[in-house]
Parts: sequence; C-alpha cells; structure tokens
Amino acid sequence: MKPGLQLRLHQQLALTPQLQQAIRLLQLSQLELETELRQMVESNPMLEFADEAGDGAAAGADGEAGPGERAEEAPAPAEASAESSENWDAEPEFALDPSYPGSGGNGDDDALEAQDAAPEGLREHLLWQLNLTPMSERDRAIATALIDALDEDGYLREGLEPVATALAPLFPVTMEEIEAVRHRVQRFDPVGVASLDLRDCLAVQLELMEPATEGRALAQQIVAGELELLAKQDLARLARRLHADDGDVAVAAALIRSLDPRPGAALNPAPVEYVTPDAYAWKADGRWRVSLSPGSQPRLAVNQHYCSLIARARREDAAYLRGQLQEARWLLKSLKARADTLLKVAEAIVRAQSAFLEYGPEAMKPLVLREVAEQVGMHESTISRVTTRKYLHTPRGTFEFKYFFSSGVSTDDGGSASATAIQAMIRKLVADENRRQPFSDQALAEELHRRGIQVARRTVAKYREALRIPSSSERMRAS
Repeated sequence: MKPGLQLRLHQQLALTPQLQQAIRLLQLSQLELETELRQMVESNPMLEFADEAGDGAAAGADGEAGPGERAEEAPAPAEASAESSENWDAEPEFALDPSYPGSGGNGDDDALEAQDAAPEGLREHLLWQLNLTPMSERDRAIATALIDALDEDGYLREGLEPVATALAPLFPVTMEEIEAVRHRVQRFDPVGVASLDLRDCLAVQLELMEPATEGRALAQQIVAGELELLAKQDLARLARRLHADDGDVAVAAALIRSLDPRPGAALNPAPVEYVTPDAYAWKADGRWRVSLSPGSQPRLAVNQHYCSLIARARREDAAYLRGQLQEARWLLKSLKARADTLLKVAEAIVRAQSAFLEYGPEAMKPLVLREVAEQVGMHESTISRVTTRKYLHTPRGTFEFKYFFSSGVSTDDGGSASATAIQAMIRKLVADENRRQPFSDQALAEELHRRGIQVARRTVAKYREALRIPSSSERMRAS
C-alpha cells in the first residue's frame, strides 16, 4: 500500500535582516550603540553623523540630490518624546539650567573630567617597597620574579615552579631560597600577598597582629586546621574540637572574618564606569514626565553627496549605492523604533513606580515584565532587552531600568509589596534597632507581619544577606 499524501500547515516566525538589526540595536547600551553606529558609518558611504555633515549633507557634487532622494535623519530623542504622548511632551524644567545633566549647555565639560593620575597597581606598590628594603641583588631578583608571578588577588596560584623557571636564565635557584624571600614579600603591604593559598594568607596576617589581640591564638588554630568548619559556620563543633568556650570561638571567628582573603584586590581596582542616563524623569505641574536623554543615541543622516551620484553612476556602482541606501534607511528606522521603545518603557516604569519617586524605596511596587509588555503592546523578551543596561535618571538617583522590577509579597489588605520595598524596610528596622538587642530574622519577620506584610523568616534571611547585613549575633558583637 502506497503511503498517502499529507498536507500539513504550520506557522514559522522568520526574522528578516531588518528585524534582526532592530533587535540587536535594542539590546545595546548607549556606549555600545555609539560604537556600533560608528562602525556602520565607516562601512556605509550613505551614512554620516548629522553633527559632522555640515553643509556637505545638503550639497553634493552639483548641489542636487539623487532621483527621488532627500536628506533623512534619525529622530532626535526630544522628537521621539514629542511623538510618543501628548501628556508627556513638556520640556523638563532642568533644561533651562545649562549645568543640569542632559541640558546641552555649554558648561566647561573638560574642567569636570577626572584629572587623576594613573592609579598605582599592586605590582608598582610592591616594587616601590622592594626598592626601600635592604636586600642582596640575588634576593631582589627573586622578589621581583615573585611579584611578577602574582595574580590580581595577590596569590601565587601556580606555586613556586614558574618563579624558578623565570630565574633560570639568570642563575640557578633552590626552592628554599625562593621560599625564604617569599616570606619577606608576604610581610609587605598589603600583608598576605605572595601567599600560596587562603590558609597561608590568613596565617601571616594573624602572625603580624599584636600577640595580645583577643582571639588571636585560637584564630591561628582554626586557620591551621579547621577552616572548613568555620566556612560551614559550625561554631559549636569548632568549640568541641578545640576544647574552647563558645564565646571564645565566636571572637576568634570574628577576628578571622576581619582579615583580607584577597589582599591584592584593593590595589587592582576595576576602572570606574560612568553611567550616562538614557532617559530622564522629573515632576512638573504635579505630574511625572519623561523624556529621552539628548545624547541617548547619535544622530545619523543620509549623505546627500553620495545620493546625487546614483543617477550618474555606472550600473554596477548605482546598484551598490542603492543597496547601501536601503541599508541606511533600515538603520534609521531601527533607531527610531529603538528610541520610541525606550521612551514607552521608561514612561510605563515611571507611571508604575511614581510612589517610589515620591516617597523612596519603601514605596516601591511589585512590577514584572509582563505588565509593562501589556501596557506598551510588546513581547516580554523585548522589554527584557530594553531594561538591560539602560538607565533612568530621577530626583532620587540614576537607576538601571531593571531596578524597578521585582516580585511581590502579599499584604493583609489584599495588596502586595515589592521585594525592593521589603528590603528597604528591613534596612530601616536594622538601622533603628537597639544595638544591645538586635532583631533576629524571626523578629524582623514578626515586625513586618505587624505592618501587614506576610513574609517568612527564611525570606527575611535571604533579603538580609542580599543587603549584606550581618546576623543579629554578629551585629551584637560588633556593637
């Protein structure tokens, strides 16, 4: 029997090149977008930055545009704002002040830029100390090799073999010699650099403390053989194993936690990243308003000189220029869609979180991607892209769009409170607590219950740890 023919229908979403480009641009940060656009301008003769075009954009070889062509520009953020909603079209009050961020004033921007010298790194800091330390030339060469072998945290993760290998072309050296010099480098500032592992690092920091330091001797025993138990926070078992009082073990544990497990990290700081807002929120005439930052995206235009060449070019060249022109038009449309989407999402966030803008974090409402997606008529995945590495400047500070989204916890009145609001309440309760009788996690949960927020003790503990607030017992000892 021959198999019969079957007719099947199915839907399939095909991402056109234009749609792929729009999606890619949407998820880029402001800095990444500028880099991407500069690469596109360099590769497409039909594109140019509007602020760089000058008179050339309006006049080609003969001052005439190509057939049916005219200058096209990506919309300025202010124009996108005006097109979005007549209820949000007023100019921000801060635009009248040239010194306000995003106002476009002619302030002395260069004078405000950081003029700091290049920061001193760990290697430079250690070499400076090495030059001041009396040492034979042989030991100085070993110390330099040790310093060169350190990782960003100040450790010799690869051991001493690479150091011996690096010194081999200069002179043969024994492991005992390297170890002796390493012990000297460990006592440089910051104490603990050139250690082989965490135990080694903590041990030398304890060794250099005053002998009378409370808990020092017991802390040395813990570091020497019981770090695993300390990591598990099993202080009761530590006390039994070391035949010590629980209180003494707690003091020793606190002393160990005060040490620096990554002594080199402080001298290898990550470069400071400055955030430029993508949108601004401000209050005027009793309403919260939103506009895109004037510099949220570079202004692009179609280069009219190259447009004018299409009519006179050879067939192959004309076809190439028309293709580049089409790509330029797609890009301008994608940029306009990006600006419109950014503004719509920023407006939706401000509408949802106006209480936060008025009263602070404790008034933050629960907000999920689906709610904003329904408001602006887009898919949740699109909202997720928009909220990543995009920043909103408000009177309370500049926040990533994602900051305004959080899940909710039920309240007694049938409403819900956001996780951000609950964390703010916990932070305030701890700040105002009696230092001699700090709130336990259970007590914090009960206090929140009295305020109408139903939250479990383990949830309070999770939020407290996320806020990097120590436990009640640690807060009591610290006081």
